[in-house]
Amino acid sequence: MPPALLEIEDLKVDFATEDGIVHAVGGVSLEVSRGRMLGVVGESGSGKSVSMLTVMGLTRAENATISGAARLEGRDLLALPNHELRGIRGNEIAMIFQDPLSSLHPFYKVGAQLVEAIQIHQDMSKADARRRSIELLGMVGIPDPSGRIDSYPHEFSGGMRQRAMIAMALANDPKVLIADEPTTALDVTVQSQILDLIAGLQRRLGMAVVLITHDLGVVAEHADEIAVMYAGKVIEQAQTDVIFDAPEHPYTWGLLNSIPRLDRPRGEPLVPIAGRPPSLISLPSGCAFHPRCPYVLDRHRRVEPHLEQVPDQNGHLVSCLLESTTRKQLWAELKQGTLPQVARAGVELKDST
Repeated sequence: MPPALLEIEDLKVDFATEDGIVHAVGGVSLEVSRGRMLGVVGESGSGKSVSMLTVMGLTRAENATISGAARLEGRDLLALPNHELRGIRGNEIAMIFQDPLSSLHPFYKVGAQLVEAIQIHQDMSKADARRRSIELLGMVGIPDPSGRIDSYPHEFSGGMRQRAMIAMALANDPKVLIADEPTTALDVTVQSQILDLIAGLQRRLGMAVVLITHDLGVVAEHADEIAVMYAGKVIEQAQTDVIFDAPEHPYTWGLLNSIPRLDRPRGEPLVPIAGRPPSLISLPSGCAFHPRCPYVLDRHRRVEPHLEQVPDQNGHLVSCLLESTTRKQLWAELKQGTLPQVARAGVELKDST
Protein backbone atom coordinates (compact mmCIF):
# COMPACT_ATOMS: atom_id res chain seq x y z
CA MET A 1 0.00 0.00 0.00
CA PRO A 2 1.34 3.50 -0.83
CA PRO A 3 2.37 5.77 2.05
CA ALA A 4 -0.37 7.69 3.84
CA LEU A 5 -1.27 11.06 2.33
CA LEU A 6 -3.37 12.10 5.34
CA GLU A 7 -2.47 10.62 8.71
CA ILE A 8 -4.53 11.33 11.83
CA GLU A 9 -2.90 10.29 15.09
CA ASP A 10 -4.55 10.13 18.54
CA LEU A 11 -6.92 13.01 17.77
CA LYS A 12 -8.88 14.23 20.80
CA VAL A 13 -11.46 17.02 20.79
CA ASP A 14 -13.30 18.29 23.87
CA PHE A 15 -15.80 21.14 24.08
CA ALA A 16 -16.52 22.99 27.31
CA THR A 17 -20.26 23.65 27.74
CA GLU A 18 -22.53 24.78 30.54
CA ASP A 19 -23.53 21.17 31.09
CA GLY A 20 -19.96 19.86 31.25
CA ILE A 21 -17.11 18.73 29.00
CA VAL A 22 -18.27 17.11 25.75
CA HIS A 23 -15.73 14.43 24.80
CA ALA A 24 -16.52 14.60 21.08
CA VAL A 25 -13.46 12.71 19.83
CA GLY A 26 -11.56 10.39 22.14
CA GLY A 27 -8.27 9.44 20.49
CA VAL A 28 -8.89 8.68 16.81
CA SER A 29 -6.09 7.41 14.55
CA LEU A 30 -6.79 7.02 10.82
CA GLU A 31 -4.90 7.26 7.56
CA VAL A 32 -5.72 7.32 3.86
CA SER A 33 -3.40 7.05 0.86
CA ARG A 34 -3.50 8.62 -2.58
CA GLY A 35 -6.08 6.99 -4.82
CA ARG A 36 -7.80 5.24 -1.89
CA MET A 37 -11.19 5.79 -0.25
CA LEU A 38 -11.71 5.45 3.50
CA GLY A 39 -15.28 5.11 4.74
CA VAL A 40 -15.93 6.43 8.26
CA VAL A 41 -19.20 4.98 9.57
CA GLY A 42 -21.25 5.43 12.73
CA GLU A 43 -24.43 6.83 14.23
CA SER A 44 -25.04 10.54 14.70
CA GLY A 45 -22.88 11.80 17.56
CA SER A 46 -20.15 9.19 17.10
CA GLY A 47 -17.52 11.82 16.29
CA LYS A 48 -17.21 11.26 12.53
CA SER A 49 -17.86 14.80 11.35
CA VAL A 50 -16.13 16.52 14.29
CA SER A 51 -12.96 14.54 13.57
CA MET A 52 -12.82 15.71 9.98
CA LEU A 53 -13.95 19.26 10.72
CA THR A 54 -11.07 19.43 13.19
CA VAL A 55 -8.64 18.26 10.49
CA MET A 56 -9.95 21.13 8.36
CA GLY A 57 -9.42 23.58 11.22
CA LEU A 58 -13.15 24.31 11.52
CA THR A 59 -13.60 23.47 15.21
CA ARG A 60 -11.07 25.96 16.57
CA ALA A 61 -12.87 27.95 19.25
CA GLU A 62 -12.32 29.26 22.76
CA ASN A 63 -14.27 26.37 24.27
CA ALA A 64 -12.44 23.67 22.25
CA THR A 65 -9.47 21.64 23.47
CA ILE A 66 -7.71 19.82 20.64
CA SER A 67 -4.74 17.46 20.82
CA GLY A 68 -3.07 14.87 18.61
CA ALA A 69 -1.88 15.32 15.03
CA ALA A 70 -3.31 15.45 11.52
CA ARG A 71 -0.47 15.28 9.04
CA LEU A 72 -0.96 16.07 5.35
CA GLU A 73 2.20 14.90 3.59
CA GLY A 74 4.06 15.33 6.86
CA ARG A 75 2.70 18.78 7.79
CA ASP A 76 0.66 18.82 10.99
CA LEU A 77 -2.50 20.77 10.13
CA LEU A 78 -3.45 21.06 13.80
CA ALA A 79 -0.24 22.94 14.55
CA LEU A 80 -0.54 25.46 11.71
CA PRO A 81 -1.72 29.01 12.45
CA ASN A 82 -5.02 30.03 10.88
CA HIS A 83 -3.51 32.12 8.09
CA GLU A 84 -1.35 29.20 6.91
CA LEU A 85 -4.20 26.71 7.19
CA ARG A 86 -6.41 28.93 5.03
CA GLY A 87 -3.88 28.53 2.23
CA ILE A 88 -4.18 24.74 2.45
CA ARG A 89 -7.92 24.39 3.15
CA GLY A 90 -9.82 24.38 -0.13
CA ASN A 91 -6.57 24.01 -2.04
CA GLU A 92 -4.76 20.83 -0.94
CA ILE A 93 -7.55 19.43 1.23
CA ALA A 94 -11.22 20.14 0.56
CA MET A 95 -14.55 19.16 2.07
CA ILE A 96 -18.06 18.53 0.76
CA PHE A 97 -20.66 19.31 3.41
CA GLN A 98 -23.86 17.35 3.91
CA ASP A 99 -26.32 20.20 3.29
CA PRO A 100 -25.44 22.06 0.07
CA LEU A 101 -28.39 24.46 0.41
CA SER A 102 -26.94 25.88 3.63
CA SER A 103 -23.34 25.62 2.42
CA LEU A 104 -23.93 27.64 -0.76
CA HIS A 105 -24.66 31.34 -0.24
CA PRO A 106 -28.28 31.94 -1.31
CA PHE A 107 -27.68 35.54 -2.48
CA TYR A 108 -24.84 34.76 -4.90
CA LYS A 109 -24.93 32.89 -8.17
CA VAL A 110 -23.29 29.47 -8.20
CA GLY A 111 -20.72 30.63 -10.74
CA ALA A 112 -19.70 33.62 -8.64
CA GLN A 113 -19.04 31.35 -5.68
CA LEU A 114 -16.98 28.98 -7.81
CA VAL A 115 -14.96 31.86 -9.25
CA GLU A 116 -14.23 33.15 -5.76
CA ALA A 117 -13.07 29.71 -4.58
CA ILE A 118 -10.64 29.54 -7.51
CA GLN A 119 -9.28 33.07 -7.27
CA ILE A 120 -8.60 32.80 -3.53
CA HIS A 121 -5.98 30.14 -4.19
CA GLN A 122 -4.88 30.77 -7.79
CA ASP A 123 -3.49 33.78 -9.60
CA MET A 124 -6.14 33.72 -12.31
CA SER A 125 -8.23 36.39 -14.01
CA LYS A 126 -11.97 36.45 -13.46
CA ALA A 127 -12.58 35.43 -17.07
CA ASP A 128 -10.23 32.43 -16.79
CA ALA A 129 -11.77 31.47 -13.43
CA ARG A 130 -15.23 31.59 -15.01
CA ARG A 131 -14.08 29.30 -17.84
CA ARG A 132 -12.62 26.94 -15.26
CA SER A 133 -15.92 27.03 -13.33
CA ILE A 134 -17.87 26.05 -16.43
CA GLU A 135 -15.44 23.21 -17.02
CA LEU A 136 -15.90 22.01 -13.43
CA LEU A 137 -19.71 22.12 -13.64
CA GLY A 138 -19.52 20.03 -16.80
CA MET A 139 -17.08 17.61 -15.13
CA VAL A 140 -19.56 16.88 -12.33
CA GLY A 141 -22.43 16.27 -14.74
CA ILE A 142 -24.47 19.48 -14.59
CA PRO A 143 -26.24 19.92 -17.98
CA ASP A 144 -25.67 23.15 -19.92
CA PRO A 145 -22.93 24.34 -17.56
CA SER A 146 -22.34 27.60 -19.47
CA GLY A 147 -25.98 28.52 -18.86
CA ARG A 148 -26.42 27.14 -15.34
CA ILE A 149 -23.33 28.93 -14.04
CA ASP A 150 -25.46 32.06 -13.64
CA SER A 151 -28.19 30.28 -11.64
CA TYR A 152 -28.77 30.78 -7.93
CA PRO A 153 -28.58 27.77 -5.58
CA HIS A 154 -32.36 27.65 -5.12
CA GLU A 155 -32.73 27.20 -8.88
CA PHE A 156 -30.81 23.90 -8.67
CA SER A 157 -32.31 20.59 -7.57
CA GLY A 158 -30.85 18.89 -4.49
CA GLY A 159 -28.68 16.61 -6.61
CA MET A 160 -27.44 19.50 -8.75
CA ARG A 161 -26.58 21.55 -5.66
CA GLN A 162 -24.54 18.64 -4.35
CA ARG A 163 -22.78 18.39 -7.71
CA ALA A 164 -22.03 22.12 -7.53
CA MET A 165 -20.51 21.60 -4.06
CA ILE A 166 -18.34 18.81 -5.46
CA ALA A 167 -17.25 21.13 -8.28
CA MET A 168 -16.31 23.78 -5.71
CA ALA A 169 -14.35 21.24 -3.67
CA LEU A 170 -12.45 20.15 -6.79
CA ALA A 171 -11.80 23.70 -8.00
CA ASN A 172 -8.14 23.65 -6.99
CA ASP A 173 -7.34 19.97 -7.58
CA PRO A 174 -7.06 18.95 -3.91
CA LYS A 175 -5.00 15.97 -2.84
CA VAL A 176 -7.55 14.93 -0.19
CA LEU A 177 -11.34 15.19 -0.47
CA ILE A 178 -13.52 14.78 2.63
CA ALA A 179 -17.18 14.06 1.85
CA ASP A 180 -19.45 14.49 4.89
CA GLU A 181 -22.73 12.63 4.32
CA PRO A 182 -22.79 13.77 0.66
CA THR A 183 -26.04 11.92 -0.11
CA THR A 184 -28.15 13.21 2.79
CA ALA A 185 -31.75 14.10 1.78
CA LEU A 186 -31.26 12.81 -1.77
CA ASP A 187 -33.41 10.10 -3.30
CA VAL A 188 -31.85 6.69 -3.86
CA THR A 189 -31.18 7.14 -7.58
CA VAL A 190 -29.44 10.49 -7.07
CA GLN A 191 -27.48 9.05 -4.11
CA SER A 192 -26.04 6.39 -6.38
CA GLN A 193 -25.17 8.99 -9.03
CA ILE A 194 -23.35 11.20 -6.51
CA LEU A 195 -21.36 8.28 -5.06
CA ASP A 196 -20.44 7.04 -8.54
CA LEU A 197 -19.38 10.59 -9.42
CA ILE A 198 -17.11 10.91 -6.39
CA ALA A 199 -15.57 7.48 -7.01
CA GLY A 200 -15.04 8.23 -10.68
CA LEU A 201 -13.40 11.58 -9.96
CA GLN A 202 -11.21 9.92 -7.33
CA ARG A 203 -9.89 7.43 -9.88
CA ARG A 204 -9.52 10.07 -12.57
CA LEU A 205 -7.74 12.65 -10.40
CA GLY A 206 -5.89 10.27 -8.05
CA MET A 207 -7.26 11.87 -4.88
CA ALA A 208 -7.51 10.37 -1.43
CA VAL A 209 -11.14 10.40 -0.29
CA VAL A 210 -12.64 10.19 3.21
CA LEU A 211 -16.35 9.38 2.99
CA ILE A 212 -18.34 10.03 6.18
CA THR A 213 -21.69 8.27 6.51
CA HIS A 214 -24.05 6.58 8.97
CA ASP A 215 -24.96 3.94 6.39
CA LEU A 216 -22.67 1.00 5.72
CA GLY A 217 -24.53 0.39 2.48
CA VAL A 218 -23.26 3.73 1.13
CA VAL A 219 -19.60 2.70 1.41
CA ALA A 220 -20.03 -0.96 0.41
CA GLU A 221 -19.25 -0.51 -3.27
CA HIS A 222 -16.63 2.23 -3.35
CA ALA A 223 -14.62 2.33 -0.10
CA ASP A 224 -11.33 0.44 0.09
CA GLU A 225 -11.32 0.46 3.89
CA ILE A 226 -13.91 1.16 6.60
CA ALA A 227 -13.50 2.60 10.08
CA VAL A 228 -16.50 2.17 12.40
CA MET A 229 -16.82 4.85 15.09
CA TYR A 230 -18.77 4.82 18.34
CA ALA A 231 -18.79 7.38 21.18
CA GLY A 232 -15.90 9.34 19.73
CA LYS A 233 -13.60 6.38 19.04
CA VAL A 234 -12.81 3.93 16.26
CA ILE A 235 -14.06 0.54 17.46
CA GLU A 236 -13.34 -1.50 14.32
CA GLN A 237 -11.30 -0.94 11.18
CA ALA A 238 -10.56 -3.23 8.24
CA GLN A 239 -10.71 -3.64 4.50
CA THR A 240 -14.27 -3.25 3.20
CA ASP A 241 -14.74 -6.93 2.32
CA VAL A 242 -13.59 -7.95 5.82
CA ILE A 243 -16.06 -5.58 7.50
CA PHE A 244 -18.93 -7.11 5.53
CA ASP A 245 -17.78 -10.75 5.59
CA ALA A 246 -16.08 -11.14 8.97
CA PRO A 247 -16.77 -8.23 11.34
CA GLU A 248 -15.81 -8.79 14.97
CA HIS A 249 -17.49 -5.98 16.95
CA PRO A 250 -21.09 -6.31 18.18
CA TYR A 251 -21.79 -2.70 17.16
CA THR A 252 -20.70 -3.43 13.59
CA TRP A 253 -22.99 -6.47 13.63
CA GLY A 254 -25.84 -4.21 14.70
CA LEU A 255 -25.18 -1.79 11.85
CA LEU A 256 -25.10 -4.63 9.34
CA ASN A 257 -28.28 -6.22 10.71
CA SER A 258 -30.13 -2.91 10.45
CA ILE A 259 -29.61 -2.69 6.67
CA PRO A 260 -32.69 -3.79 4.66
CA ARG A 261 -31.96 -6.85 2.54
CA LEU A 262 -33.53 -8.01 -0.71
CA ASP A 263 -33.04 -11.70 0.13
CA ARG A 264 -35.38 -11.53 3.13
CA PRO A 265 -39.20 -11.79 3.10
CA ARG A 266 -41.12 -8.62 2.29
CA GLY A 267 -42.45 -7.00 5.44
CA GLU A 268 -39.86 -8.58 7.73
CA PRO A 269 -39.11 -6.07 10.49
CA LEU A 270 -35.70 -4.44 10.65
CA VAL A 271 -33.45 -5.29 13.58
CA PRO A 272 -32.47 -2.02 15.30
CA ILE A 273 -29.62 -1.65 17.77
CA ALA A 274 -31.19 -1.55 21.22
CA GLY A 275 -30.85 1.56 23.37
CA ARG A 276 -29.42 4.94 22.49
CA PRO A 277 -25.90 6.32 21.94
CA PRO A 278 -24.29 7.44 25.22
CA SER A 279 -23.93 11.01 26.40
CA LEU A 280 -20.54 12.35 25.40
CA ILE A 281 -20.53 14.38 28.62
CA SER A 282 -20.93 11.33 30.84
CA LEU A 283 -19.57 8.30 29.03
CA PRO A 284 -20.20 4.83 30.49
CA SER A 285 -17.39 3.20 32.41
CA GLY A 286 -15.48 0.38 30.76
CA CYS A 287 -16.63 -0.33 27.21
CA ALA A 288 -18.76 2.59 26.00
CA PHE A 289 -20.99 0.15 24.08
CA HIS A 290 -21.72 -2.10 27.06
CA PRO A 291 -25.17 -0.59 27.93
CA ARG A 292 -26.40 -1.59 24.45
CA CYS A 293 -24.37 -4.75 23.88
CA PRO A 294 -26.32 -8.05 23.95
CA TYR A 295 -23.13 -9.91 24.84
CA VAL A 296 -22.02 -7.79 27.79
CA LEU A 297 -20.17 -9.40 30.70
CA ASP A 298 -19.38 -7.87 34.06
CA ARG A 299 -15.78 -7.13 33.09
CA HIS A 300 -16.97 -4.99 30.17
CA ARG A 301 -18.47 -2.51 32.65
CA ARG A 302 -15.10 -2.00 34.35
CA VAL A 303 -12.37 -2.40 31.74
CA GLU A 304 -11.99 -0.12 28.72
CA PRO A 305 -11.03 -2.00 25.54
CA HIS A 306 -8.51 -0.67 23.02
CA LEU A 307 -8.00 -1.25 19.32
CA GLU A 308 -6.03 -4.45 18.84
CA GLN A 309 -5.02 -6.55 15.87
CA VAL A 310 -7.34 -9.47 15.17
CA PRO A 311 -5.23 -12.67 15.26
CA ASP A 312 -4.11 -13.84 11.82
CA GLN A 313 -5.79 -10.89 10.06
CA ASN A 314 -3.37 -8.14 9.10
CA GLY A 315 -4.96 -4.71 9.07
CA HIS A 316 -8.10 -5.77 10.94
CA LEU A 317 -8.38 -3.85 14.22
CA VAL A 318 -11.14 -4.25 16.79
CA SER A 319 -11.86 -2.84 20.25
CA CYS A 320 -13.72 -5.58 22.10
CA LEU A 321 -13.01 -7.63 25.26
CA LEU A 322 -14.63 -10.81 23.93
CA GLU A 323 -12.18 -13.40 22.66
CA SER A 324 -11.74 -13.45 18.90
CA THR A 325 -12.85 -17.09 18.67
CA THR A 326 -16.07 -16.18 20.51
CA ARG A 327 -16.70 -13.20 18.24
CA LYS A 328 -16.22 -15.34 15.14
CA GLN A 329 -18.65 -17.96 16.46
CA LEU A 330 -21.26 -15.33 17.30
CA TRP A 331 -21.01 -13.76 13.86
CA ALA A 332 -21.36 -17.17 12.22
CA GLU A 333 -24.67 -17.68 14.06
CA LEU A 334 -25.88 -14.19 13.26
CA LYS A 335 -25.29 -14.78 9.54
CA GLN A 336 -27.55 -17.83 9.81
CA GLY A 337 -30.39 -15.58 10.97
CA THR A 338 -30.08 -15.71 14.76
CA LEU A 339 -31.12 -12.45 16.36
CA PRO A 340 -28.38 -10.72 18.38
CA GLN A 341 -29.42 -12.04 21.79
CA VAL A 342 -27.12 -13.89 24.16
CA ALA A 343 -29.77 -16.44 25.04
CA ARG A 344 -30.01 -17.50 21.41
CA ALA A 345 -26.37 -17.26 20.46
CA GLY A 346 -25.57 -20.82 21.49
CA VAL A 347 -22.02 -20.11 22.64
CA GLU A 348 -20.35 -19.60 25.97
CA LEU A 349 -19.09 -16.04 26.29
CA LYS A 350 -15.64 -15.50 27.74
CA ASP A 351 -13.57 -12.48 28.62
CA SER A 352 -10.33 -11.87 26.76
CA THR A 353 -7.26 -12.34 28.87
